[in-house]
Amino acid sequence: MRLSRYFLPILKENPREAEIVSHRLMLRAGMIKQQAAGSFSWLPLGKRVLDKVCRIIREEQDRAGALEIMMPTIQSAELWRESGRYDAYGPEMLRLQDRHEREMLYGPTNEEMVTDIFRSYVRSYKDLPLNLYHIQWKFRDEVRPRFGVMRSREFLMKDAYSFDLDYDGAKAAYNRMFVSYLRTFTRMGLQAIPMRADTGPIGGDLSHEFIILAETGESQVYCHRDYLALPVPGAETDFGNDAEIAGIVKDWTTPYAATDEMHDEDAWAAVAPDAQVSARGIEVGHIFHFGEKYSKPFGASVTGPDGKEHLVSMGSYGIGPSRLIAAIIEAFHDDAGIIWPESVAPFDVALINMKPGDQACDAVCDDLYAKLSAAGKDVLYDDTDQRAGGKFATADLIGLPWQVIVGPRGVAAGEVEIKNRRTGERETLSPADLLARFGGH
Repeated sequence: MRLSRYFLPILKENPREAEIVSHRLMLRAGMIKQQAAGSFSWLPLGKRVLDKVCRIIREEQDRAGALEIMMPTIQSAELWRESGRYDAYGPEMLRLQDRHEREMLYGPTNEEMVTDIFRSYVRSYKDLPLNLYHIQWKFRDEVRPRFGVMRSREFLMKDAYSFDLDYDGAKAAYNRMFVSYLRTFTRMGLQAIPMRADTGPIGGDLSHEFIILAETGESQVYCHRDYLALPVPGAETDFGNDAEIAGIVKDWTTPYAATDEMHDEDAWAAVAPDAQVSARGIEVGHIFHFGEKYSKPFGASVTGPDGKEHLVSMGSYGIGPSRLIAAIIEAFHDDAGIIWPESVAPFDVALINMKPGDQACDAVCDDLYAKLSAAGKDVLYDDTDQRAGGKFATADLIGLPWQVIVGPRGVAAGEVEIKNRRTGERETLSPADLLARFGGH
């Protein structure tokens, strides 16, 4: 993509309304535009990151055996009355009527609707286990939306829902999602620590929040230092092997880890002082098992191998892709701007032409642009007539992993310069060696 033809509305000044780093940098980098309190338009650069995050989430959900569907954003109030949540949910629910005066709502979550889908079609235990997920916009009318997309009213959510014959099956489903989440966040460059979470009125003993450590985190968390070195399951992980998956979960839940709400001072005191990690954290995912909470009021049951009807045991598993992008920025930034992990960067390479219009510079840039693109690299080619300082500031602000700098002096010497955004390291290479480095022979 040529920057001269791209829509990238960079802001030079820090927006007054931005309270935290991610909100400030997303606005400055032209990723989002605020439309109203807690409501944002995603501009081209932001949308590219959102798509990459969602692609990783989809791949790992699919790998774990979940099946993607898509449910409506507008839901019937009658479904929520069946579960008893319509009146209990509170003012965060946006309620409305259609032209026939039927009561509707903009969905804040989808337990009711997915349970209705299940009960309409599934009759036998032979059709289990089943895990259905979708990635869809939700709306919760927060009393005080804050921190940009970190806590907005309209947000993108991946929510998955598992259905199993009994608790043992539900626990196996929970474990699969647990491991899937470990892999998902690792692929985004994040080190997520699963921490036991409060199940609240849902009850049960299966609930974990996945927390990344960040100085700007919204809550205090405590964990054993072992978590910083635990191996994350690889792509070869067999999600069909319940014992293997359970073993991974055991490894990842044995050391101490707790959010402020679940912190146990006595258990914490038993952790060796040099193994204690007390830090700020950001929640990037939440999973929990709620058994028959929804299957019971909806009559969602199957015929078991004993010939009797069994209410299915359910769980739900959430990741907010839009919120997750803010969390990634909070974890990876410096004074100059964002530092994207390569897997979610909007472009792989910033190709900077220091002197557009110079025949030699243009020729080298055009050749690199064509060959890097052909090699599968996403390249943002800065062919604008902006000054050098502005070009470098833009490249650092939007945080692409690599910068390739092409100037008259280097071209005359048969060289180009590359800069690693994360480390700041610079290196001079011939164009041929650069292409070999990035696979664009």
